[in-house]
Amino acid sequence: MPVDESPARPPTLNEVAARAGVSLKTASRALNGEPYVSGATGQRVRQAADELGYRPNGLARELRTGGTSALVGLISGDLANPFYSAVASGAERELRQHGLLLITVNNDEDGELESSLLAALVERRVRALLVVPSAGSLVAGSAHSHNVPFVFLDRPPADPVADSVLIDNAGGARAAAEHLLAGGHRRIALVADLVRTTSQQARISGFSAAMRAAGNPDWEPYLRTDVHDAATAGRVVEELLGLPEPPTALFTTNNRLTIGALRALRGRAVPPALVGFDDFELADVVGVTVVAHDMSELGRRAAQLAYERINGYAGPPRTVVIPATLVPRGSGER
Repeated sequence: MPVDESPARPPTLNEVAARAGVSLKTASRALNGEPYVSGATGQRVRQAADELGYRPNGLARELRTGGTSALVGLISGDLANPFYSAVASGAERELRQHGLLLITVNNDEDGELESSLLAALVERRVRALLVVPSAGSLVAGSAHSHNVPFVFLDRPPADPVADSVLIDNAGGARAAAEHLLAGGHRRIALVADLVRTTSQQARISGFSAAMRAAGNPDWEPYLRTDVHDAATAGRVVEELLGLPEPPTALFTTNNRLTIGALRALRGRAVPPALVGFDDFELADVVGVTVVAHDMSELGRRAAQLAYERINGYAGPPRTVVIPATLVPRGSGER
C-alpha cells in the first residue's frame, strides 16, 4: 500500500473554532487577546488550538493590518563561512534583547540575487536591513526608495549613505605586512579575495602602503587577486611556490584563503611564513599567525545602530570601526 508522503497540512482557525464550538470571529478574538470574550470561552479556544497544534501567523496578521514585522534582515555572503555565521550570531543576540528576530539570506556575491533578496525582505516589511553588500550602491538606492533603515557591514560604499560597521582592514593588513618585513622577508605574496569589494581593497591598500614605506617593490610580482575560495587559494599558493624565485612569505586576506594556503603548505619541509586575515577555529592549535578581530561584535554593533534607527534616530550616517590586532602564533615568525 503506497504511503502518502505529502507534508501534513497545518490546522486552520476554522478547525479551532469548530472544535471549541464558537464562531470564527470569536476564535480569532480569543487567540489575539481581544476584549469581549469570556474567560471560559477564551480558555476553550486556547485548549482547542493546543490540541490541534494551531499557531497564529503573527507576520500575516501584521501585514494584513498594514503594520511592520518584528524581523530584521541580514544579507551576507555564504553563512557556511564562520565569519558570516559569527556576524549573524552577534546581530541576533542584540536584536533578541529588543524583541526583534533576525532572518538571514545569502547573496552569494551576486548583485542580481542580492537585489531580489532585498526586494523580498522589504516586501515582508522588515524593520531594518543589515547588509554585507556585493554592490553597495545598488542596495543603498533600493533600501532608500522603500524607506527601510539599513546598516552596511564590512563593505561600505564609497559614499557614506548609511551607517556602517567596519573592520580596520587597512590597519590590520599593514600590521601583517610590517610583521613579515620585520622578519626579514622581501618576496611576500599577497593572496586576496574579490578585489571589487571595499574590504579587500582596503586590505590590499594597507599592505601595499607598508611595502612602499619600507621601500620594498619585491612583493609586486606575487600579488594575486580574485581568489574566492579555499580550493583556488591552494592552487594559487602552489603556483607561487613553484616559481623560480618563490615568495618566502604569504599574506592571505581572509580565513578561507588561509585554510587553502595551509593545505598547499602541508608536508613542505621548509614552508614560507604565513599570516592570515581573520581568526578561525583551531588556528591557535596549528599555530597560524592571524590578524584577529571580533566578528560577533561586528554584528552586534550593526544591530545596535539599526535598532537606534528603528527608534527614530535621524542623524547623519555613522561609522563604527572594529579594531584588528596581529596575533603571532608561529607561522608568521618563520
